[in-house]
Amino acid sequence: MRVLLTGSAGFIGSHLTEYFLDAGHQVIGVDNYLSGQRQNTERFLTHPCFEFIEADVSAGLPEVKEKLDWVLHFASPASPPHYQQFPVETLMVGAQGTQHGLELARQHGAKFFLASTSEVYGDPLVHPQPESYWGHVNPNGVRSCYDEAKRYAEAITLAYHRHHALDIRIIRIFNTYGPRMRADDGRVVTNFVSQALAGLPLTVYGDGLQTRSFQYVDDLVEGIVRLMNVMYHAPVNLGNPDEYTVLDFARIIRDRIDPALSILHEPVPADDPRQRKPDISLAKQLLGWEPQISLKRGLELTIESFQQHAKPSEPPRLAEHWSPF
Repeated sequence: MRVLLTGSAGFIGSHLTEYFLDAGHQVIGVDNYLSGQRQNTERFLTHPCFEFIEADVSAGLPEVKEKLDWVLHFASPASPPHYQQFPVETLMVGAQGTQHGLELARQHGAKFFLASTSEVYGDPLVHPQPESYWGHVNPNGVRSCYDEAKRYAEAITLAYHRHHALDIRIIRIFNTYGPRMRADDGRVVTNFVSQALAGLPLTVYGDGLQTRSFQYVDDLVEGIVRLMNVMYHAPVNLGNPDEYTVLDFARIIRDRIDPALSILHEPVPADDPRQRKPDISLAKQLLGWEPQISLKRGLELTIESFQQHAKPSEPPRLAEHWSPF
């Protein structure tokens, strides 16, 4: 296959790039490094089947002469500190960026794959969250630039499918972690691991009884690839239904790195979801998919990766919000 992947320098984008190249496919990566990392591009630059274009997909996608089989749209800031720093850019990449990807797919007769998010469910009143749930989202809150961008991206993707008969796929990614995450992205895993490796107290917001579920990135990539091979046009949840309180998760990280560390409680940020857990019944039925990598093994691999790239400086203490990218 020949695929164009937006957000190729991001956490998940780099793992997808690696998978496609290892499988013998050609990849055109597109990123503007607003939240992606240059080292994620550099690891593939010598590969004969990889081409990289530095561009902002919100402003348009470059002309591609050779026929594409897939356009995969994974570009977007995804952690709260990043999308709250770049709210307009986040909305633009969900709106114009998605439409540019859809138009490119139309021009090439290619299939289109949208990376959406569990954030479309907001602070859910239904638990766990099935794809049929419409969500409980604050359209004017500090997280709305990301939540509403993804909800709009889903809407326009399905509009192109219904109006133009475009072959589409949509996934809603739940909390995902693994190597190549930015240490400063402010998500639960990176906050706790970075703080613990630096010998700092682990920051928990509120009472820490809000729940999250954690999916290792290799499981996510497997689910993405399986969906690419199935004809299904509605959203599909991909996540791990094993649920932990944030406080319990902090203790797991602390005990793995340094049991002597303390846990510090601070006020809860605005619009922080109280519960987040995927209903993956559809993915099981449609794809024969469910997560295979245990939290213990996934954290071992993630912590090893962070230790290899650890810097002596103190990591920034960012909001503990969690989102998938």
